[in-house]
Formats: sequence, structure tokens, C-alpha cells
Amino acid sequence: MPRPSSKDRLLDAAADVLLSQGGESLTLEAVAKRAGVSKGGLFYHFPTKQALVGAMVDRLTKAFEDALAQAGTHPGDFLRAYVEATIPERHTTATAPADRVTAALLAVILVDPAELEPLRKRFAAWQARLADDGIDPAAATAVRLAVDGWWAARLLGLGSPGPELHDGTRRYLMEAIDRAARD
Repeated sequence: MPRPSSKDRLLDAAADVLLSQGGESLTLEAVAKRAGVSKGGLFYHFPTKQALVGAMVDRLTKAFEDALAQAGTHPGDFLRAYVEATIPERHTTATAPADRVTAALLAVILVDPAELEPLRKRFAAWQARLADDGIDPAAATAVRLAVDGWWAARLLGLGSPGPELHDGTRRYLMEAIDRAARD
């Protein structure tokens, strides 16, 4: 297995800081210390905290976009991939490291509205793709908003459906996509 790049090790260190100390502790100094590099070594890759946070957002959204790239070409396939990439097939709590990093990173981003701009652009692109997925754009948008709300509720622990509702709710959304694809 190849060794992670210096940049990836720094992003891993930043994720560790977020997970262990919280968003307010995400400083370039803390990341350099966690990574065992000089601040100059960190500055080479990330000259500002904004650059570091942007790279963390890019890393998380790239994984999501890789999953979306698996979408087929039939009506509703992109929306199905969106559901698949967002909501696990089986109920889980949002305790996986990627979920926890996402939650902490959102907290950091919300402090500085300028940090939201890259996410706004990505969500706009995803929405445009959903609207052109071969099904009624209103139906696609309704499912996307339901999925996004479910994702946020799961991530933040805000009344996400438990195991007894998870399968049925996910199935309902997939069936809604199938109905829209037939119409």
C-alpha cells in the first residue's frame, strides 16, 4: 500500500484535531504539531486556515462525487446514486470518522460564510444534474431535499429515523424515484 502524500497526512492530522479537540481548535499550529511537521512544512501546502479547510471540503466532496460518478444513464439513476451515496443501506449512527469529520468541518465552515461558497457551487451542480436526470425536476428536488434533511438529521443527531424506520423510509424514497422515472 503506498504511503500517503504529505498533503494527505496533513489533512489526516487536521481531521484528527477536529475529532479530538473540536472545530475551535483547528489552527495551523495544532495541525502542524499533530502531523509532526514544522509550520513552514504546513504552510508549503496550506498557507492559510482557509486553504486547509477548503482542501478538507474538497477531500470529502470528492469521495461523494466519486460515488455519484457510478450513476447509470437511465432516468433517475443520478438521483438513485445520490441517495445511495448519502444514506447508508442499513441504519447506522453517524459515528464513523468520516461522519464525525464532516460534522466538525461543517461547524468550522459555518463560522465563516465565505467557506460555504465551494459547497454552494457543488450543491448547485448536483441540483442541476438532478434536474436533468430524466425525471420531473420537482420530484427529483423533493427527494434530494428529503435526503439532504435526513443526512443532516443523521449527522447532527436530530431525530434521525431509527432502525425500525430506516429501511422503510429509504425504500419509500427509492420507490418515489422509480415512480417519477415511469411517469
